Amino acid sequence: MKNIILIGMPGAGKSTVGVILAKTLGMTFVDTDIAIQEHAGRLLQEIIDTEGPDAFLLAEEETIISLSCRNCVIATGGSVVFSQKAMDKLKKEGVVVYLKISCDEMVRRLKNITTRGIVLFKGESLLDMYRERVPLYERYADITIDCEDEDFEEVVGKVMEGIDRFPG
Repeated sequence: MKNIILIGMPGAGKSTVGVILAKTLGMTFVDTDIAIQEHAGRLLQEIIDTEGPDAFLLAEEETIISLSCRNCVIATGGSVVFSQKAMDKLKKEGVVVYLKISCDEMVRRLKNITTRGIVLFKGESLLDMYRERVPLYERYADITIDCEDEDFEEVVGKVMEGIDRFPG
């Protein structure tokens, strides 16, 4: 089976849905945020705080391009869509599923914004970030799943239905 790549806003549930989905389908689970931390030897927030968002985005791109996965569910960081190289690689190797939530829901879910490793550029609000990323998620998505009022098991079910209908 091709890889299943989960994209979406911080707080959309990519990592949690990814673990459940991988268990359900008997696939390997990869969290690119953890892969970045292992590759860099530092926490995501530490990279952002010391080197800035652009250095973090480069580390994210390099980590994803170096991934070698087959039959994997891959939970990406919310900023992955800023790298066309990374997204081209991911799309070539699997089906991209956008876990969609509203800005209000994202804000409600995010409790640890200063330690979580979220890429915000200088002067950028969460609403600015949301508005900038949504068109990118929509552009790269093969399947879009609305996760607004769903629990994780329901989202996993919707992803599996979408994958079954996906021709790729």
